[in-house]
Amino acid sequence: QVQLVESGGGLVQAGGSLRLSCAASGSIFSINVMGWYRQAPGKQRELVSTITRGGSTNYADSVKGRFTISRDNAKNTVYLQMDSLKPEDTAVYYCNAHIYTNPLVAYNYWGQGTRVTVSS
Repeated sequence: QVQLVESGGGLVQAGGSLRLSCAASGSIFSINVMGWYRQAPGKQRELVSTITRGGSTNYADSVKGRFTISRDNAKNTVYLQMDSLKPEDTAVYYCNAHIYTNPLVAYNYWGQGTRVTVSS
């Protein structure tokens, strides 16, 4: 059994910052890619950022230069530092991880989501 638990969401004014965290726990052999997605009201879930175990990162164009993803492999945790927040960043943010529960089998796991609201 694997769980992803997110924290750090909340209400912030435009231009402010928030830091999201997501910790994976349970029967984990190793974790490949970890990342963040978001879903705004009435819209489809979209990729925000991903990071590989080796530290290679990928960002959506809409957040480049404002968001920074990082991870602590020893803690099975991924972070998303969000700066210069805009009202259009308002969404539920979901953690995602590609986790091997043994050397041969990997599954895609999702967190429960954490809400970020940016007021103008």
